[in-house]
Amino acid sequence: MDQHTHRDDTRTTSAKSAGVALNVLALCFVLMVLGRGLSDSFSVFLKPISESFDWDRAEVVSVYSLTWLAAGLTAPVVGRLFDRLGPRAVYALGLLLLGGAFLVAAHARQLWQFQLSVGLCVGFGAALIGIVPHSIMLGRWFGPRLPTAMAVLYSAPGAGLLLLLPLSQILIDRMGWRGAYQLYGVVMLCLLLPLVLLPWRRFAGGAPHVVKPAETSLAAEGWTLASAMRHHAFWALFSTFFFTSIAMFGLTAQIVAYLIDVGFPPLQAATAWGFSGVTLFVGMLGVSTLDGIIGRRPSILFSYGVSILGIFLLWLLQWYPNYWLLTGFVVTFGSMIGSRGPLITATALKIFRGERVGTIFGAISIGSGLGSAFGSWSGGLIHDWTHSYNPLIAFALVSVVLGMIPFLVVPALRR
Repeated sequence: MDQHTHRDDTRTTSAKSAGVALNVLALCFVLMVLGRGLSDSFSVFLKPISESFDWDRAEVVSVYSLTWLAAGLTAPVVGRLFDRLGPRAVYALGLLLLGGAFLVAAHARQLWQFQLSVGLCVGFGAALIGIVPHSIMLGRWFGPRLPTAMAVLYSAPGAGLLLLLPLSQILIDRMGWRGAYQLYGVVMLCLLLPLVLLPWRRFAGGAPHVVKPAETSLAAEGWTLASAMRHHAFWALFSTFFFTSIAMFGLTAQIVAYLIDVGFPPLQAATAWGFSGVTLFVGMLGVSTLDGIIGRRPSILFSYGVSILGIFLLWLLQWYPNYWLLTGFVVTFGSMIGSRGPLITATALKIFRGERVGTIFGAISIGSGLGSAFGSWSGGLIHDWTHSYNPLIAFALVSVVLGMIPFLVVPALRR
């Protein structure tokens, strides 16, 4: 009887832990949708804000570049705040920053006001409810199943694009871009109360069967940030994040404006690019499945090849603006935007596993933030200098190739 009772109690505990784990994953997913979706919605606001103030494209895109610069550079800070304050404070601060930033942006008149609010504050706010704290939370609950949970989480930006880009265009059409920003700000602040009331002590505790073995095994690993930075794999992964982000964000910041300029109506342009959220989810699952069939390196190189095809289709759209090419672009380029993320993250966590893996991965992730900021700002500058999208497309193509080179030549990434 005692053995049976013990087994029943163990099964009940496991079932409860699994239920809580799914709730934590759902919460992280929703917060990721909000953070990334609201950040990426700037591609819809770019054209109306630019026309309202008669600003150059590079000036307006500088706001978007600051968003991702702030998100990237504050990633290690977010990790330290999470360790010191816990998830309740970190996530609440993120919503507070996002809500306040959008309310300020709704009344902004000067470029520096947009750069401070939609740029720096939204970037930091998105980081506070972004990948770094979510990775820590999910790592406490999923253990060996963490790659699957991370694949689900990495699909959240796609859901954000699908939901918030068309919604942003509808709100802009009906109440103007100021009204849309004001509504977003109010919604974020209203979400603060239910967020604070969640059972955070339970969520932060983790599953016993995951947390205890991890605590006993950490002492065996000796990586520090200093030793990791002396390893060629650190800089290879950093450069992959950097150059890939340059290519992706150099284009995504202006895709809706580009589609409008080549002849698509604004709502159709925003909806089409928003649909990339669906293709991103499919691409994420597809590349993750390939990882188990043909291996990590071939899967990542395949994803880069599909991205290059998507960039070529984008170039063709200016000459043949039809829905077939548009669909092909959204499916190829959109599906691969974040598809490499879970695999590259898993590679970094495998190489630098140990007590300080969060700090090391946060430092590697700075490459993504720097690349996102530089790519979006450079893209706007290139468009202003040339008054054409072709040099921007070529710039993105070169950056994609540079991003995949480490997986061709670096020994640690070829295994």
